[in-house]
Amino acid sequence: MVRAGITADGLVRAAAELADESGFDKVTVSALARRFGVKDASLYSHIRNLRDLRVRLALLASAEMNDAIGTAVAGRSGKEALVAFADAYRDYALAHPGRYAATQQRIDPEEVADTAVFLRAVELTYGMLRGYGLQEPDLTDAGRLLRSAFHGYIHIELSGGFAHSRPVAESWARSLDALHHVLENWGNGS
Repeated sequence: MVRAGITADGLVRAAAELADESGFDKVTVSALARRFGVKDASLYSHIRNLRDLRVRLALLASAEMNDAIGTAVAGRSGKEALVAFADAYRDYALAHPGRYAATQQRIDPEEVADTAVFLRAVELTYGMLRGYGLQEPDLTDAGRLLRSAFHGYIHIELSGGFAHSRPVAESWARSLDALHHVLENWGNGS
């Protein structure tokens, strides 16, 4: 019997809120059941298992992040697009740390074969990087560099690892200046 008011989308949205409040690792079927005031078993008519819930959460968060990045980079190129992309990425991660963590989990492509969310993330990244004149395999290499740099910086920032008195936002801006320089000179061996 399906409990009135509970839907798969509602569960995923509740999981997203829980992730941001308590951390992605705290998203469990039991925690959601408590939130809805029901027994765990009643949620399984909406989701297959915890993995299914966490993958759906990653898809939701990735779509939200893609929307923010897509809006930010629209009509921009070069450094302006890089900064808009990076700032939207960072702003989303800082505002939604649990959702962001969900996007970092390993997901088998077969689990998400029927969705274009992750393809859109690649398209947004490659679109921005094409403004630097990059083509494959440089698009993949530069995309990996940016993801690593953004994620590393954000991970340290979220964990409180930047204790120096210099404002974190100023260091972020300088990091983007350096990344822009690297991307501008990618084919020159720099």
